[in-house]
Amino acid sequence: TGVQTCALPIYRIGIGYDVHQLVPERKLIIGGIVIPYHSGSLGHSDGDVLIHALIDAMLGAANLGDIGSHFPDTDPKLKGIDSKILLKKALSLITEKGFALVNIDSTICLQQPKIGQYFPAMQSILSDILNIEKERISIKATTTEKLGFIGKMEGISATTVALLKKSETEP
Repeated sequence: TGVQTCALPIYRIGIGYDVHQLVPERKLIIGGIVIPYHSGSLGHSDGDVLIHALIDAMLGAANLGDIGSHFPDTDPKLKGIDSKILLKKALSLITEKGFALVNIDSTICLQQPKIGQYFPAMQSILSDILNIEKERISIKATTTEKLGFIGKMEGISATTVALLKKSETEP
């Protein structure tokens, strides 16, 4: 009824967003790195906002839903799971659908601590998991200038954009 069909574009883009409360007696894990700090991310898994946003961006670009549909926080087997394991599974899902990751661009939003010194290590970890060059992994950080829950150091968020390329041999 008037719906036009056309071949899917070779390139697809997705955006992911994640937020976690910061609480005492939890590790602060961002991009697979444990960052020394007096608070950490509260979550069903390890609370890695960067990896969670990346998973959502990848799944979204491939039209595969979101992190919660594949890795629900109601699943007791996922309690405390290392988010790097979830990222490997998400990569398998997009690969099975005929996509390859081209690049990612991420912004982490937190007031404290300063994390720029950890970006190269985060890039190395993500590069190894995703099997792409570090140069294709952009990680940045910003604050909210002390505004809102992030500015009050009550939470942390991350936004990631992922570009995927569909195999040209796929239908």
